[in-house]
Amino acid sequence: MYVWARMARMLATTRSRGPYVMGGESRLGFRCLPTDIDFNVHLNNARYMMLADLGRIDLFVRAGLIRLARKNGWAPMMGGLQVVYAREIRLWRRFEVVSSIETWEGTQVIGKHRFVLDNGETAALILTTAGVYDRKARRFLEIDEVVTALGRAVNPRPPTQEEQIFMTSHRGLRSLAKAAD
Repeated sequence: MYVWARMARMLATTRSRGPYVMGGESRLGFRCLPTDIDFNVHLNNARYMMLADLGRIDLFVRAGLIRLARKNGWAPMMGGLQVVYAREIRLWRRFEVVSSIETWEGTQVIGKHRFVLDNGETAALILTTAGVYDRKARRFLEIDEVVTALGRAVNPRPPTQEEQIFMTSHRGLRSLAKAAD
């Protein structure tokens, strides 16, 4: 089942999983298929990112962000990610992608995607940074604005030391990419 079929399945089950509550998780179950593997017969590193995208889209749909973004001309956009692989996901192995919005600061939201094997062990962990771009105003929105527009009254927790390190690394790498132009 390639990305489109997996996305269709995720969207078809959105209502049964209920609305996303800030601080909650999205749990999507998968099996490592032949279309997912590399020559080592385990989940290809690029497939982790695609499956994390599905977890992120699930959060956005269930929180109401996609509907709000379409209405207002906004675009949720990835800024970057960092991934660590702890255990391999072999062909035919079942696993879950557990996604969450961890916190936010300014225009950046930090997300987490944990790839959990059927025995409960973590196979991989991805931290992401993203924002919501207002195409009309040509700027990234403060995440507090987005949360308010979603009708939520939630304050972010302070970033952990690991999240601060991730964000600092992200800013440094982004500066390096822009300086290369």
